[in-house]
Amino acid sequence: MDMTLDDPLIGALLDGRYRVDRRIAVGGMATVYRGTDTRLDRVVALKVMHPALAADGGNEFTGRFIREAKAVARLSHPNVVNVFDQGADGRAVFLAMEYVPGRTLRDLLRDRGALSARAALDILEPVLAALGAAHRAGLVHRDVKPENVLITDGGMVKVADFGLVRLLTGTEGAGDAVTSTTSTGTVLGTVSYLAPEQIRQDGPTDQRVDVYAAGILLYEMLTGAKPHTGENAMQVIYRHLNEDVPAPSLAAPGVGRELDAIVAAATARDPQARPWDAVEMLAALQRARRALTPAQLDAEPPASTRPTPQYPTGEVTAVVDRPVERTSVLDVPADLLTPPRPYDESVPARPPRAPRPPRSRAPLIWGAVIAVVLLLVGGATYLLSDGLYTTVPTVLGQTEAQAVATLDRSGLRGTFSQQFSETVTAGQVISTDPGVGARARKSDPVKVVLSKGPDRVAVPPLEGLPLEQARKALTDARLTPGTTREAFDDDVPEGSVISAEPGAGTSVSPNTPVALVVSKGMQPVPDVVGLSKDDATKALTDAGFKVQATGLNLFGTGKVSAQVPKAGTPRAQGSTVVISFGLF
Repeated sequence: MDMTLDDPLIGALLDGRYRVDRRIAVGGMATVYRGTDTRLDRVVALKVMHPALAADGGNEFTGRFIREAKAVARLSHPNVVNVFDQGADGRAVFLAMEYVPGRTLRDLLRDRGALSARAALDILEPVLAALGAAHRAGLVHRDVKPENVLITDGGMVKVADFGLVRLLTGTEGAGDAVTSTTSTGTVLGTVSYLAPEQIRQDGPTDQRVDVYAAGILLYEMLTGAKPHTGENAMQVIYRHLNEDVPAPSLAAPGVGRELDAIVAAATARDPQARPWDAVEMLAALQRARRALTPAQLDAEPPASTRPTPQYPTGEVTAVVDRPVERTSVLDVPADLLTPPRPYDESVPARPPRAPRPPRSRAPLIWGAVIAVVLLLVGGATYLLSDGLYTTVPTVLGQTEAQAVATLDRSGLRGTFSQQFSETVTAGQVISTDPGVGARARKSDPVKVVLSKGPDRVAVPPLEGLPLEQARKALTDARLTPGTTREAFDDDVPEGSVISAEPGAGTSVSPNTPVALVVSKGMQPVPDVVGLSKDDATKALTDAGFKVQATGLNLFGTGKVSAQVPKAGTPRAQGSTVVISFGLF
């Protein structure tokens, strides 16, 4: 039975403008409908908050809707779902958003299971680009999951649902900020993708919680399963807090070690060990892609081994209750981690030890003296290290002059090199070594890589070159010889290039295939001896020749008795072939 028939909003007109057509999806806090903007006559997605949330604590949840609209309004990125409008109609609090025809990443994973490395990277790179734009705008998404990654019918990837967004800066008003807890001590989010610090709530969360969730996404795409599962939400939370995410290659042996390393770094339980933000993770991902071979990128994952999950696969953003006995989910008693050994009456009691003779106190005194000396030396070393070391600041996306100034403020200097990049604007920083947030010695330079923009090469002139020379010219120009087609040509010698596509001088990416048309030389004259006049004339004109008939053919029923030039003779197209008729 189609439950949408019982939905009172179907067919309604919200705010006198947006007609609700059909229901698309239901989440933990809102329902999404396909609708029509009757003023602009365009299809939109309408995200309507559940009436119970609007009535119960409506100020908090309505504020979250308004924050989502404001957050997306600060972004202008092709991989972020646009929000057009925000309003209320009675108890229906809604957002009017860009309608994205297609499906979610969750649908894709449910249908296909694990993806190839190339497919996973093709999806995750635009996700990180969208999150990177949010992070550079001072926003943290905080609910990154497959349900919030939309894939259009044309293959475009977009990130949706900034409902749990948090501002990194304190410049906005108090009404614009949002915390990760409610007044009742609960955690907001989707447990399979929560970073440990979101669960512990022992300090402010920053953009690295999105990096953690992106690492979980990558693991799930490469293996077809989540790294942490359990019979209930608390078991999943416990594993986030106490277990590292395993390497994807353990579940999918074809995964390269470069991707194992990225998953390990992105899902580190210590936020300081993760990439600083989505931009830095994107740069690492692109380096890993370049290091992988085509065979590794396109290797099909093993036959689907997706287990029937014990915890729902299609997760919604939910309110997860925290144990009331603890101030932090992280506070797990040691005796629960290592249960006491049960008492066994069959094991005899240990016999009492014989009293030891008294020992000299001198070793204890000397041990204390040595310990004090070591503490003093260690303290001095630590104090000196603060003067010798510092943390590498964020310079990603900055120009060389900006990066020099930023490093100088931290007491560092940089050495600059350049490399091509398809995603980072020319002149801006792609990466640093040591990475952003790492501890670096002030006396050692930071290696900074600047973008040279996209790598482009020009197609060389190939017309008139023999085929093998043309292919070598393409290889020398870092291009790929493409398909080859033959054609007759009056001017270009047989075996030489007539034309190329793309043409000479065209700027293209390296390894772009270039198609070649190769000359077969002049057109040979077809053999028309023995044909009727009409058939001979048609054969010659179809081959590009003119026809001149001689001899007696009174009734038009004669056959061609001779032709000049002879059949098979190469001649330029447009030249004349003389056909003769005998007396029949």
